[in-house]
Amino acid sequence: MNLSRRVFDDISQLIGSRENPTPLVRLNRLPRSGGGEILAKLEWMNPFGSIKDRTARFLLEGLLRDGKLAGKKIVEPTSGNTGIALVALSNLLGIPCTITIPSGAPEEKITLLRLLGAEVWPTPDDLCPIDHPKDGAIALARSFVTGEATKDHYVMPNQYENPDNVRAHYETTGAEIWDQTEGRVTHFFAGYGTCGTITGVAKFLKERNPDVRIVAIEPEKGHHLSGLKNFQESHKPVILDESLIDKTVRVPDAPAYETAIRLAREESLLVGPSTGAIVWAALQEKLPAGAVAVCISPDSSFKYASHYAPHLADAGVPTVAVTA
Repeated sequence: MNLSRRVFDDISQLIGSRENPTPLVRLNRLPRSGGGEILAKLEWMNPFGSIKDRTARFLLEGLLRDGKLAGKKIVEPTSGNTGIALVALSNLLGIPCTITIPSGAPEEKITLLRLLGAEVWPTPDDLCPIDHPKDGAIALARSFVTGEATKDHYVMPNQYENPDNVRAHYETTGAEIWDQTEGRVTHFFAGYGTCGTITGVAKFLKERNPDVRIVAIEPEKGHHLSGLKNFQESHKPVILDESLIDKTVRVPDAPAYETAIRLAREESLLVGPSTGAIVWAALQEKLPAGAVAVCISPDSSFKYASHYAPHLADAGVPTVAVTA
């Protein structure tokens, strides 16, 4: 039997690509304000569970291309997903990883990083790395590559400033969306995070059709949506190209979590809270008839069980004590 189409050399080959795209799934049951259709791009079908698998692969390929990995360890600040993918892919290369992560990130992500063998340094940030002069995850990671005792031993891919982050989504995510919709995509919804996804996809789509509307999702200040950034609380990543953004929608925590729970119960899609925020914004948009809106679903619910728990009682799930 010829197994060449079924057996992969290693798990990295399962990361989304134009030849092996992650799925697009039509949302059929959630009511919307306009017409058209809304499609969710399930990035949690990547092998390490998020859209950041793509970013991590391109970051590592760039370091290898530029000869920056020779004899060095990797250090990277992350809200979790990029770190998980970086450590997993670095394991395949035999390269140790140190990860700095906000202590407010879901405990599930921190546990997965340690399971993969990373050296993990939680910082006092709330949810996402911020540029803080003393204790931010970004500042701590930078100290490894600038300190006299450590600078010769570490390299930082720096997803917030590295153009390979944008390239990952220009060459793969954006191209996949164009192919999968046969060029019919009219709207694209994604969150502000490191901004590699929204910049790379927007650049690809607008080069092919300048009329594609790019809608960015921003959480409110003091939010609990891991991976998303409010730019009143943190710096805009230098890789963000704001000229590509047609509209920004600010989404509170409550509708984000409510929508994510509805996606689980009505569409059977087990998504993370950031997907809830992105889909909620798409549902509010008055899409014209014939519109094809694509929403990024960055990751699944499995890394957020501890964050979902407080929201489930409000969503009508009773807590029942069973006694013998």
